[in-house]
Amino acid sequence: MEIPSDMDKDMIKEPLLSTTPDSKGGFRTLPFIIANEAFERVASIGLMPNMILYLTRVYGMQIATAANILFLWSAASNFMPILGAFLADSYVGRYWMIGFGSIVSLLGMVLLWLTTITSDAKIPCSQSNSSCNFPTTFQLLLLYSSFGLMAIGGGGIRSSSLAFGADQLDKRGNMRNKAMLESFFSWYYVSVSASALIAVTLIVYIQDKMGWTVGFGIPALLMFLSALSFYLASPFYVKSKANSSLLTGFTQVVVASYKNRHIQLSSQATPKMFHHGKGSMLLMPSEKLRFLNKACIIKNPLQDLTPDGRALDPWSLCTVNEVEELKSLIRVIPLWSTGIMISVNLSQTSFPVLQAASMDRHITPYFEIPAGSFGVFMIISLILWIALYDRIVLPLASKISGKPCRLNEKQRMGIGLLFSCLSMAAMAVVESVRRELAIKEGFSDESQALVNMSAMWLLPHLFFSGLAEAFNAVGQNEFYYSQLPKSMSSIASTLFGVGMSVASLVASFIMSTVDNVTKKGGEESWVSSNINKAHYDYYYWLLTGLSSVNLMYFLACSKAYGPCEGERSRVLDEGDG
Repeated sequence: MEIPSDMDKDMIKEPLLSTTPDSKGGFRTLPFIIANEAFERVASIGLMPNMILYLTRVYGMQIATAANILFLWSAASNFMPILGAFLADSYVGRYWMIGFGSIVSLLGMVLLWLTTITSDAKIPCSQSNSSCNFPTTFQLLLLYSSFGLMAIGGGGIRSSSLAFGADQLDKRGNMRNKAMLESFFSWYYVSVSASALIAVTLIVYIQDKMGWTVGFGIPALLMFLSALSFYLASPFYVKSKANSSLLTGFTQVVVASYKNRHIQLSSQATPKMFHHGKGSMLLMPSEKLRFLNKACIIKNPLQDLTPDGRALDPWSLCTVNEVEELKSLIRVIPLWSTGIMISVNLSQTSFPVLQAASMDRHITPYFEIPAGSFGVFMIISLILWIALYDRIVLPLASKISGKPCRLNEKQRMGIGLLFSCLSMAAMAVVESVRRELAIKEGFSDESQALVNMSAMWLLPHLFFSGLAEAFNAVGQNEFYYSQLPKSMSSIASTLFGVGMSVASLVASFIMSTVDNVTKKGGEESWVSSNINKAHYDYYYWLLTGLSSVNLMYFLACSKAYGPCEGERSRVLDEGDG
C-alpha cells in the first residue's frame, strides 16, 4: 500500500472513507467484491438443483451415473477453495486468484450453455422421447470440462473473496476499523444467503419454464457481470503480496523443532537468541506451545546463518514468524472443531422435507407452499436478523449504554451453538406431536398420508436454525480472520467451509449408525422410510443431546483459548520477504 506524504496526512484521518486520488482500498471497494461473489453464487448454485434432470433427460444418463457425476462435481467444488486459499496466500495473491477464478468460471458456464445450442454439442433427446442417443466423446468432454472449469473458478473466487474484502479495511490506526470489519463480514454473509435464495427460486423457475438454453444462458450472463464488477474497481484495490509457501513453512517448523528437541529453553531468553525474517517486527516467540520455539533458536550464528542473515538450512532453523503462524493455526483448531456439530444440524435438510410433505402446507385456501421450499424461511430469518443486528440492535444498545456495544467473536459463536440446540429441540417436539397425530388418525402404514396439522409448526425450527447460522457462521469467519496472521487470511476464510465438508461426513456417519443400531432385532429404524412408524423425534433428540455436549465443549475450548486478540498486530505477512 502506498504511504501518504506528510502534506496528505491531514486529509486521510479516516482512511476507510478516504476518497483522495492516491488512497487504496476502503469501503468504496467492497460493493464490487461482494457483487463479484454474489453473482458467481447465484450462477453456480442455480445450476445445481436441476442438473440431475438435464443429465438424465438431455444426455440420457442413468440416474446412478448422473448422481455420481454430480457428486464428483460437488466434491471438487468443496475442495477447490482450500487449494485456492493455499495458492493465494503462498504464491499468487488474492487479487489474481479472484480474477483468475472469475474468468475460468465464466468459461465453464459458457461451455455448459453451448451444450444446449450448438449442433455438435446438443444431444438429440427430448423430455417427450424416452429414447436418447448416447452422447459422443466430444459432447461428454464439453460437459465435463464445463463442470471442471466451474469448480476451479468457484474455488478461486470463494477462497479469497472474504479475505480480499477484509484487506481493503485493514487500516491499523483507525478506531472504526473493527466495527466496519464486523459489518462487512455480516453483509458479506447476507449477500451469500440472498444469492442462494435467488438461485434456488428464480433461476430454477426460469429453467423449468423457459428451457435449458435460457436457463443456462442467464447464469453465464450473471458470471460475466461477476467478472466485470470485480475488474471495474481494480485501480482502487489494496493488493497484498503473497507470502512464501505456508505448507512448506509449517513442515519446516515441525521438522526443525524435532531436530532441536534436545535444546533447553531458557527462561531468560533475549531476541538475539532467535532467528528473524527480514523486516520482521516479531522479536520473540510467544510462550504458548512453547516446544515449537526450539525451531527458531540460533545455536551457532556462524554455522546456522548466511552472511546476509538468512538460515543456512531452513529445515533446521526457522524464523519467529513461521513458528507463530503454525502456533496460531494450532490454537484455533479446537474452537474450529466446535463448529462441526452446528453444521451437522444445518445439513439435516432432507428429513424436514418429508415431514412438511405429510402436513398441511396451505397458507391460503388456494396457495400451498412446496415442501422443498420451507428452507427459504431459514434464509429469510438469517438475513433479517443480520440486518436488524447491524442496523438497529447494536446502535440502540450503544445509545442506551452510552458506549460502543458489541458482542465479540466467541460470544456470537456460543450464542449460535445455543440456538442450534434449540432448533433441534423444537424439531423433536413438533415431530413427536406429528407422529402421534398420524398414528391416532390411522396413518401408521401410510407414510405419504396428509396429517391434520399445519406445516407452519416447522417455522420455529427454521427460525432458530437461521439465527444459529447468523450468529455462529459470521462469528467463526471473523474469529479466524482476526486471530490468524494476515498472511493466512485466505486459509482463514476457508476454515468454515472445511468444517461444513467435515460435518457432511459426520452427519452421514451419525445417520448410518442410528439406522444400523435401531433396526437390529427386526425393530423399525428411527430413520425408516415410513416416517409415521419411524422415530425421527428420537433422532432429533439425539442431535439435541450431541449439540448440548458440543456447547459444553465450546465453553471449555473458549476458556482455554483465552481472550480474543482483536487488535492483534498481524505483521507476519511482511516477514520473510
